[in-house]
Amino acid sequence: MAESVVLDPVDLQLLRLLQNDARTTYRDLAAQVGVAPSTCLDRVTRLRRSGVILGHQLRLDPAKLGRGLQALLSVQVRPHRRELVGPFVERIRGLPEALTVFHLTGPDDYLVHVAVADMADLQRLVLDEFTSQREVARVETRLIFQQWECGPLLPPTTSGQNA
Repeated sequence: MAESVVLDPVDLQLLRLLQNDARTTYRDLAAQVGVAPSTCLDRVTRLRRSGVILGHQLRLDPAKLGRGLQALLSVQVRPHRRELVGPFVERIRGLPEALTVFHLTGPDDYLVHVAVADMADLQRLVLDEFTSQREVARVETRLIFQQWECGPLLPPTTSGQNA
């Protein structure tokens, strides 16, 4: 498990602002938090190096790219051994249909969020890329009717500070 990083009120304010608009300039960020632009740049650089800021992402709409059907695949792998985990995950991450892969506790070993064109494409994916693999013991499919974004994940507040 990753260690947490100590964040002061200025760091927290910077993170909140960047979560709302990661394209905000350092000059604008600095003005909003009350520090010099060079200080702002140093702080954001430190937050990136320490792994608090993981990157910037461009989000795409799968439906507009011809992948309007999304599903969650619960996958059970047998035997569930370390030497199978890495190659299995890397193979799944390489699939263009895979959006997210979770390694789980409980009866299922993985939960894979996928986006496909239609039911035939989902069937092809399950049969050709999952159940055809020797280590895959079971796949359970759940269609996603609708989803809502949550967040952003705001850093915890320090005592006496407003969120």
